[in-house]
Amino acid sequence: MQTVPFTYRIPASGETPAGYDRHLTRRLSSLRGFFQDGAAFEKEISLGDTLVYEVYEINRPENSGELQTGLSIVHPGLIGDEYYMTKGHFHAELQTAEIYHCLQGEGVMVMENMDGEWAVEELRPGVVLYILPGWAHRSVNTGHDEDLITYFAYPGHAGHDYATIETQGFRKIMLERDGRPCIVDNPRWVAPGSR
Repeated sequence: MQTVPFTYRIPASGETPAGYDRHLTRRLSSLRGFFQDGAAFEKEISLGDTLVYEVYEINRPENSGELQTGLSIVHPGLIGDEYYMTKGHFHAELQTAEIYHCLQGEGVMVMENMDGEWAVEELRPGVVLYILPGWAHRSVNTGHDEDLITYFAYPGHAGHDYATIETQGFRKIMLERDGRPCIVDNPRWVAPGSR
């Protein structure tokens, strides 16, 4: 781990990121139960355990004086008519924010908070998204031919709460309708505390 200031590169389009400490991969099997169309999911996974998204991280201490940074890459694809996406999460330290800078591709960030508010913001190259403290977030690649690549930064002590989303889902999901992304209510969403 670096103990003096340091630099790292954000790769050009098509380059494999280098100089990152940790490479996380999420294959289709790790997203069982996240997509609304279970039959389409089972059909797709029978063809192979496709790589849906990956994350490259710079490891820093998990304390409030540090920043966790890296790249998120969501590959293009559909399960039925639902776009490939990340699992999505709240931060374990709920009152921490996050910044995403879109470098490549097209997509959206689906967000919601515990008070029932939700938002969907477009991601395209050059867009910087500030996610307020207390908001869960999920990246969705709405393109067909290109990876959605974002650079992210959040406080070192923020942590991740995936369990809440695994239990209740997001209120809104992104489906393809007539060749275009469409925001719809998630028919499988579970209100907090109702299980």
